Amino acid sequence: MCAWSAAQRGRKVLLLEHGDKAGKKILISGGGRCNFTNLYTESDNYISENPYFAKSALSRYTQYDFMALLDKYKIAYEEKKLGQLFCVGKAKQIVDLFLKLCQQAGVTMLTHCQVDKIYHDKQFYLKTSNRDFSCESLVIATGGLSIPKMGATDFGLKIAKQFHLNIIPPKPALVPLCLDKDLLNKTKTLAGISVESVVSCNGVAFRENILFTHKGLSGPAILQISNYWNPGYSIEINLLPNLNLAEQLKIWQQQRPKAELKTLLSEYLSKRMVQQWLELFTSNKTINQYSNRELEKLVQIFQHWQFIPSGSEGYRTAEVTKGGVDCNELSSKTFATKKVSGLYFIGEVLDVTGWLGGYNFQWAWSSGYCAGQYV
Repeated sequence: MCAWSAAQRGRKVLLLEHGDKAGKKILISGGGRCNFTNLYTESDNYISENPYFAKSALSRYTQYDFMALLDKYKIAYEEKKLGQLFCVGKAKQIVDLFLKLCQQAGVTMLTHCQVDKIYHDKQFYLKTSNRDFSCESLVIATGGLSIPKMGATDFGLKIAKQFHLNIIPPKPALVPLCLDKDLLNKTKTLAGISVESVVSCNGVAFRENILFTHKGLSGPAILQISNYWNPGYSIEINLLPNLNLAEQLKIWQQQRPKAELKTLLSEYLSKRMVQQWLELFTSNKTINQYSNRELEKLVQIFQHWQFIPSGSEGYRTAEVTKGGVDCNELSSKTFATKKVSGLYFIGEVLDVTGWLGGYNFQWAWSSGYCAGQYV
């Protein structure tokens, strides 16, 4: 996006890619269909030590601008849920579009090009596996540490350190969470079960599905809350968000006293989920056999289940990286660093982390476009 944006202004642009082809993360995203933006994108959907930094770029190149680009080139898309937009076809359409736009604008692109060293003396000098290059403006658009098997590295952070820029410590984000051995032994029989839930942590809540796994918990709601979770923090899950369970239990005691609790709850959750959850935390009996204290416990275990994750699954499965180059080191208008003339950082390498659902791609498009207007 940045290369195309700059080339449209008549800049001579060289795009260096250390992988064997462009856009690998785009190709695997959204199950191969690329969740390329979100209809509801605004700066509140992003986490940063500088919460105002993302506002400028997101307002200057919006989700509607990207949608208009796809409309112009007749790439069909659809909304799945919660404003998430996906290609009707394959993610390859997005990569192919950018390659076409860059080619038309005169961008030179080199793949299999490893950058070994960077020097700065009025201009930038790059020593690469291909040959040496020099340039007026250098843009670092190398992403975060997530999914290393796709070629993710800490290259961008190393360059930031080389030029003495502050870095907000990186950590895996939008990542599944792990449970300690005792709790995992209790819940591992639930692996594969998905439940619509409200997941809360640190004053933030998300309502989407959770998924029990062999390591702990995943699913959209867990990935979302992982951005707000820190080691030692407790997470609370409401497995019955459509129900006032305390009231419903009293109604059942009056109207269906001889019904078993697992039968009643199976109207709201899968039978397997209900049966195993009751076995884990209490017992199943007819609803009229539960004391008031037991009813309170039922509300706690189904609507206020609390636990402290033992950790996350790490960068291997994290969708993005939280933290990165401190946004206070850059202009929010141009993405140029304040300390080094002509040096720019864009996208995920910065300390800007979006929610799940197309927000991180939109940040890539917005930051890339805006930087391209100034390099």
